[in-house]
Amino acid sequence: MSTDATGPTTRSIDDGRPPVQNVADRPVLEVDHVTKVYPSEPPVTALRDVSFTVAAGELVAIVGPSGSGKTTLLHLIGTLDRPSSGRVRITGLDVAQLSDRELAALRAIQIGFVFQQFFLAEHQSVLDNVADGLLYAGIPQTERRARALDALGLVGLAARPQARPTQLSGGQRQRVAIARALVGSPAIVLADEPTGNLDQTAGQAILALLEQLHDHGVTIVVISHDHDIAARMDRRIEMLDGRIVYDSGGHAPRSPLPAREDRPGDEDGRL
Repeated sequence: MSTDATGPTTRSIDDGRPPVQNVADRPVLEVDHVTKVYPSEPPVTALRDVSFTVAAGELVAIVGPSGSGKTTLLHLIGTLDRPSSGRVRITGLDVAQLSDRELAALRAIQIGFVFQQFFLAEHQSVLDNVADGLLYAGIPQTERRARALDALGLVGLAARPQARPTQLSGGQRQRVAIARALVGSPAIVLADEPTGNLDQTAGQAILALLEQLHDHGVTIVVISHDHDIAARMDRRIEMLDGRIVYDSGGHAPRSPLPAREDRPGDEDGRL
């Protein structure tokens, strides 16, 4: 164990997990003067001195046109890439200081991903798709499946655990993807164009679900090009040419998730 007089106590362990850190009073996400330059001729600067924080319980939209830098920013805050300069911290941990194994563990435990394309295994049941979100967390199969059932209850699909993705509507498949993101109780959920493959009705239902989850304490960052979607979020960060040009500011955290029987989501899973 090592103690830094200017910061919290950290402890590195040998099983690939990220260091343990006392982060009770820290934001879930800190982006501190981050720049990202891709080597080419000439070099391409995708992000320019970007700074913001996200507190626990916030619902934030990062919005901008194609080429604004929002996808690069998603890759950095999702620990899929590292900044050229500046710091990205998840629950107080500087991702640049973590080994590849520690980064993979941080990604598996603290970050939930929701993608436009769903990325569900069609040959597996809904239950197994969600339970697979815990494969790299070292949790036994029985507990993984129990947690998966609980997560499906969160999104209104508790009655369809044995269905295959091919038997579901697009909106239902996105609900499964959201359940998979939530199953490990991550510190933050990153949703990349979560309504991009849905019709308007299903898309509105998914946004309503995200709002309900936020109302019960889930920290969510939505990345989108759609200003109408961003306008529904409590906080809006606008990007242009690799910079933040507007940030509407944050809001206070919400209450914890309710008991299972009171959780959001339509009971039969229809959209």
